[in-house]
Amino acid sequence: MQKILVANRGEIALRVMRTAKEMGIKTVAVFSEADRNMPFVRYADEAVCIGPALSAQSYLRAEKIIEVALQTGADAIHPGYGFLSENAAFSKAVSDAGLIFIGPSAHSIEVMGSKIGAKQAAKKFNVPMVPGTEEPLKDVEEARNVARSIGYPILVKASAGGGGKGMRVVNNDEEFEEQIRAARSEALNSFGNDDVFIEKYVGAPRHIEIQIMGDQHGNYAYLFERECSVQRRHQKLIEEAPSSCLTPDIREAMGKCAIDAARSCNYYGAGTVEFLVDEQLNFYFLEMNTRLQVEHCVTEMITGIDLVKEQINVARGNKLSFSQEDLSIIGHAIELRVCTEDPANNFLPDTGKLEIYQLPKGPGVRVDDAYEEGMEIPIFYDPMIAKLIAHAATRDEAIDRLCRAIDEYHIKGIKTTLQFGKWAVRSEPFRSGNFDTKFIDKHFKPEYLTDTTSNGEEVASLLAAHIWQGNKKQHNAITTNDTISKWKLNRK
Repeated sequence: MQKILVANRGEIALRVMRTAKEMGIKTVAVFSEADRNMPFVRYADEAVCIGPALSAQSYLRAEKIIEVALQTGADAIHPGYGFLSENAAFSKAVSDAGLIFIGPSAHSIEVMGSKIGAKQAAKKFNVPMVPGTEEPLKDVEEARNVARSIGYPILVKASAGGGGKGMRVVNNDEEFEEQIRAARSEALNSFGNDDVFIEKYVGAPRHIEIQIMGDQHGNYAYLFERECSVQRRHQKLIEEAPSSCLTPDIREAMGKCAIDAARSCNYYGAGTVEFLVDEQLNFYFLEMNTRLQVEHCVTEMITGIDLVKEQINVARGNKLSFSQEDLSIIGHAIELRVCTEDPANNFLPDTGKLEIYQLPKGPGVRVDDAYEEGMEIPIFYDPMIAKLIAHAATRDEAIDRLCRAIDEYHIKGIKTTLQFGKWAVRSEPFRSGNFDTKFIDKHFKPEYLTDTTSNGEEVASLLAAHIWQGNKKQHNAITTNDTISKWKLNRK
């Protein structure tokens, strides 16, 4: 493998290209017209524009991407995450074109791409499941009977979905049919598939996922867990590794179940098996993501394993470079997704120009980002512009280091989730580890950030006044007969 086309954009494109460069592999960037001046485009050895700003006309053009790969002499395609990364047809088309898809087989993507198919596959290996249906709902009355037997509240979920779309909580019989209809409609609009299923609603779960790696020779390992319970609209904002609530025995049991889920579809490459964990630390299979996760960085920090490098080597046909026995947890890592959103206004996306963009530095701080100072944030893509990761010997030290890094991360021109992240990790529920996926609903109020900002502005005003008074006294103390202004003298 001498050249890789990266079928993605932003920070993940750069992330893949950097590892490829370390491995002596050349890279090809594909980009939309909106991304022409992005850092990942300049970083690649070659770059080709594949269409207008809209994803459907650029980053989702599978045939065009494969055409560019062939034209530039690429051997393989890395899909990153999002866009075409979990598209079984794209994986197959890449292979059919004689190229290597740096990810799992089309079969594995297809099986795990359907939440119902994933449950059916994992169940054969006795992976614990949340009670619910195993087939798409066809008859409303039959489904209502299932809901009654499970017991309300129940959760209606889109089979092909993700990101909270096509998902509805149903609390009683009276609203059952309406919520089924709403979930189906949203699923059809979002994914072109209105299949939905139901499962018991776990009211206050933790969202914990296991990172697995497998090769094409039947070797598997789990690289421990990530806690992903701080979310808004079912989308993650803060992730950490390891979780603060798992015991070594539960961690091992979840790891083995994750590997069993991977075995159920002959999986190879990097994958993530997601679980819901209740208050009694019972865990239930949720789904499998057949790609690299946004939050893979925290796993890399606590294991020392470059997951992208492993992906590339597995795609080459190599065996895993490590075994389960080689792995151990090294310290603690926390990641904050830096999104252009306004936490004080229901996390609404924001756009604008990065008037100031200065990164934090120092020991144990990692930033995977996509933009530079002076650049405009486009409206066409995901609002995440960077990931800020802090790693330290203990969880408390990692929290303190993340807060220090947030203070050093200077962004002006757009609203971001930085200050929310600082408030969140310093809050008592997070510090104590006593939180779940309702963290924001239960504990966060926009005025918490306003109060913090107001206090900061007050301190800054007092400091400025103090400095001004000091300069005034110094100014008045200067006496001179020449014509040079006292302002110039004060500058020396």
